[in-house]
Amino acid sequence: MSTRRINHEAVRLEVPARASFADFRARYEEAVPKVDLEGLGRLVARGAGWPEVEAAAEAGAPHGFMRYWETDAAAVMGLAGPVRPCVTYLMGNHTIARRMFAHDPGVMLAPLRTTIHEDGDGAAWFTIDLPSSRFGSFDRPAVAAVGRELDDKVAALLAHLGAPVG
Repeated sequence: MSTRRINHEAVRLEVPARASFADFRARYEEAVPKVDLEGLGRLVARGAGWPEVEAAAEAGAPHGFMRYWETDAAAVMGLAGPVRPCVTYLMGNHTIARRMFAHDPGVMLAPLRTTIHEDGDGAAWFTIDLPSSRFGSFDRPAVAAVGRELDDKVAALLAHLGAPVG
């Protein structure tokens, strides 16, 4: 057995927020709530069935996604001098990831990295790698199909947030 090297190209979407950084961030965080890790831990501890996990995820992700992690990148970068606002997130949905995990556990690269940032002109942007461009690299049709489904979910989220869907 040897190390495998898989080159793949990701398509990055840079979407104008059409709102201020603070407004878009607040609306994003409302639409993509934090995952309830304590609740998920309780489900695991008592061995809940998968339908209960799915129901909890559906209730906790009104637009199909939850936030698993976030950081205010500008706070750290600002230690070196003036910066523009930037926050980065990992968003996803473990019930959707499970559909890919069944084919290749390596897809746990699954949380989608996103940023909301302000450019030099003061315009806010939302950035994400197109999910299908990431999951197509696993060379498994079922995984690629979920990646395309996630593209549609990201488009619906952007439409909900009032950002242009390209």
